[in-house]
Amino acid sequence: MLVGNRMSFPVLTVTSDIPVQDALAQMRKERVNRYPVVDKKGKLVGIVSVDDLLNASPSEATSLSVWEINYLLSKITVERVMAKDVITVDEDDTLEQAARLMADNRIGGLPVMRQGSMVGIITQTNIFHIFLEMLGGRESGMRVSALVKDEKGMLHKLTQAIDEAGGNIIALSTYAGTSTENRGITIKLSQLDIVSVKKVLLPLVEQITDIREIKLG
Repeated sequence: MLVGNRMSFPVLTVTSDIPVQDALAQMRKERVNRYPVVDKKGKLVGIVSVDDLLNASPSEATSLSVWEINYLLSKITVERVMAKDVITVDEDDTLEQAARLMADNRIGGLPVMRQGSMVGIITQTNIFHIFLEMLGGRESGMRVSALVKDEKGMLHKLTQAIDEAGGNIIALSTYAGTSTENRGITIKLSQLDIVSVKKVLLPLVEQITDIREIKLG
């Protein structure tokens, strides 16, 4: 799955010359937490978050009057508070690459580019939705977490055993285990109860770390 498949578009933007109070009001109205900033020609020149805009406001301890505060804020533009070194991704980059960039740089969203032009934005919310899908988070079923040996053919053995027992796999994810010799897995499946799932998986896994039935709706 690539960034272009899950990015949000069209992109909501602001221009660099808009006052911060206007940008903040627009952000609240459109229920977003960040804006790519563009110039008059639509070229990406920065990115601004709700925190950037709020930090441009005087603290509550200020001795300024509300009229003085509003006057000062009307003179501060987005250009003065935006981040100008914008980290971006291309639409054909992988989702894990985008997620890694966001996590490593502690940012909540990345403008998505196509041949130098911005065509979308990928945010933490987009990633969360994908995470839900990968774990079957919106479907009822039996959810199992386990540790398995990190060896060739292990996932085939697990999925084959579940299939032969009459189970239907809704979602399957793997992640780092407790050592270099094992892996963690989470499986969401249907058509089997807890007793049947344990009977199928216990001979194949090192340990079942969690098992529960999830009922939604």
